[in-house]
Amino acid sequence: MTWNNPPRFVPTVVKGGKKITPEQLAGDSEHSQQVALFAWAANSVGKYPQLAYMFAIPNGGLRDVRTATNLKAEGVKAGVPDIFLPCPVQSYSGCFIEMKREKYRTHENGGCSEEQLDFMCYAASYGYYRKVCYNWREASDVIMDYLEGKV
Repeated sequence: MTWNNPPRFVPTVVKGGKKITPEQLAGDSEHSQQVALFAWAANSVGKYPQLAYMFAIPNGGLRDVRTATNLKAEGVKAGVPDIFLPCPVQSYSGCFIEMKREKYRTHENGGCSEEQLDFMCYAASYGYYRKVCYNWREASDVIMDYLEGKV
């Protein structure tokens, strides 16, 4: 089966009738950097229609015990990266991105947990491209390189 048509509707971040830029959304938190990345993706879907299918995987963050228990029961697993782009390119089956705060760049393993490192190795063994990124611009560059076959 060949995919030729992007979805008709891709949400963009809008406030008061104006698009909010990724630069306006990006802050020091991993959350704000990921929000900025998805704003960039929404604004870039015209050039890269595959971005319409990129999605976040809600594995991290602070939660109350009940929510955490429910998510675990639903299959949430420690170590799974934050973002997935289900688009094969060259010899890769898809692209996983783990977002980290900039301050973790110089930490051991780039701030990744043992579970995250294990998952990244597992994904690589099955032909998935995977990268740890420390801000939305770095992640958008990785995604563009991936989609353009430059990885």
